[in-house]
Amino acid sequence: MTEIKLTVNGVARSDEVEPRLLLIHYLRETLGLRAANVGCDTTSCGACTVLLDGDSVKSCTVLAVQANDRSVTTAEGVVEADGSLGVVQTAFRENHGLQCGFCTPGMVMAATSLLAENPRPTEQEVREGLEGNFCRCTGYHNIVRSVLAAADKLSGSSSASEVNA
Repeated sequence: MTEIKLTVNGVARSDEVEPRLLLIHYLRETLGLRAANVGCDTTSCGACTVLLDGDSVKSCTVLAVQANDRSVTTAEGVVEADGSLGVVQTAFRENHGLQCGFCTPGMVMAATSLLAENPRPTEQEVREGLEGNFCRCTGYHNIVRSVLAAADKLSGSSSASEVNA
């Protein structure tokens, strides 16, 4: 067993883990955080995407020990202080950027990382920024619309971004 110390969604943690434990399993099984999903276990789908020190990573290929002395943010950690949905989450709901919801936490986290790096992305930049996060239910049109709407809200813009069909 190896001791790890990290911050998860703003809360300091210290736990003993097996050195081979994946971050996704640490989050889900040890901490009970269920937003990040186990999809493919091969980094193909992005359902397990979280932020590691602000960068989007697929937690199915990161060992929990690699998060030692770092900060992890899951979809549970991007809600507002009052518990309401965060800006990106709200944009997904308002723009129908989800269907079954399985990929949604990973999409939200990838979008959050993208918007931190590029607060005013174009439609093409959103599509490129979400590469590696797959949704089997939608045609991505509303997902892209959701990210652009979140960008508008975060930047204070009052004009809705148009997405080509």
